[in-house]
Amino acid sequence: MKPLRDGTLTKLEWEIEEIKGLDPSEIQKLGLDGSKLVKMLRKMIEIRTFEEKVEQLYVYKAALQGAAHLYFGEEAIAVGVCFALKGEGYVFSTHRGHGHALAMGISPKEVMAELFGKVTGVCKGLGGSMHVCIDPEKGAMWASAIVGSSVPIAVGAGLALKYEGRPEVAVAFFSDGATNTGAWHEALNLASFWKLPIVFACENNQYAISMPASKAVTCGRVAYRAVAYGIPGMIVDGNDVLSVYKATIKAKERAKRGEGPTLIEFLTYRMKGHGVYDKAEYRPREEEERWKKLDPISRFSKLLLELGVISNEDLKRLENEVKEEIEEAVEFSKKSDFPPFSMLEEVTFR
Repeated sequence: MKPLRDGTLTKLEWEIEEIKGLDPSEIQKLGLDGSKLVKMLRKMIEIRTFEEKVEQLYVYKAALQGAAHLYFGEEAIAVGVCFALKGEGYVFSTHRGHGHALAMGISPKEVMAELFGKVTGVCKGLGGSMHVCIDPEKGAMWASAIVGSSVPIAVGAGLALKYEGRPEVAVAFFSDGATNTGAWHEALNLASFWKLPIVFACENNQYAISMPASKAVTCGRVAYRAVAYGIPGMIVDGNDVLSVYKATIKAKERAKRGEGPTLIEFLTYRMKGHGVYDKAEYRPREEEERWKKLDPISRFSKLLLELGVISNEDLKRLENEVKEEIEEAVEFSKKSDFPPFSMLEEVTFR
């Protein structure tokens, strides 16, 4: 659909697309061989194991201070999106960015060290949990603690990419709560008007702190808001990494062809409260149990086992390798130094 300039109305040229549950027969069409599938599973397990350790360090050992917003249950989105970029995109993250950082290839040691406030962290210990997805060399451009604030920044990056004629895209991660901020709507309007190469990735985990999305998104689905800006909207099973991957590839290729942005709503569920301090007592227990059955890691592990891509022994070995890696990240962080006070006068980032 072409953006209108004269204020007249026209019929939309597309419907809101839904991608829920990818048929295994499509895997080969997506260019995913056994090796890539195992790498995706490993990364999902890495994110989950990292978050389990972070929760333990905060809640049970009091070894970390400040706030942390865990990515439990949303691993398929970070992995599906970031693997689909294939080095052809830049990510703009949120306060819940541990998963994005790890999926973009930032090492667990650097992310963990940032949580410990150590100089070996991604922001030299000055950013903390809500700013870990920052490593421009790996395509992780920015992470903001302010809800929705990374979206207009991603639009600026999209404008730069288009201006310079570069074949890459910007990905803006945000939650359902961010779609009710003014900057979010301004950003989508501008991106649509200028046909910028952006993938707007909504991680709809059903709650904005304690506010259910069902009581905050009046049109029912975030993706429906794409219609107002004349861009494609997609509703995707965010707990199925292959569906996430497929949707992102489609949006990325559209953006690279110069056809503008796409709004993707990934339906998922945060398995923990808003932050490590939140017991999420406002959520119905039956709702939690229903979503636990849709755990993205369990689903993907089961699929790869059924396809013969991985064995139970391989899976166990992989899980143990990841646990060792995360324990090493903790030890690395503990042994690292705190930033010297002299850094207050320089405050430089790589």
